[in-house]
Amino acid sequence: MFKFLKNVSREMKKVSWPKGKELTNYTITVIATVAFVAVFFFLIDLGISQLLNLL
Repeated sequence: MFKFLKNVSREMKKVSWPKGKELTNYTITVIATVAFVAVFFFLIDLGISQLLNLL
């Protein structure tokens, strides 16, 4: 168990973590993508609901 945790710690030191500006850009990209997908599926759902109500 301790050997595993030691190896995890060693590997985490090798990780290249994003800088502040990169992290901000990635966060904005993810939020914009999630918002776009949410609006897209909302509109699709609304359209299908309206179509079913006509029938």
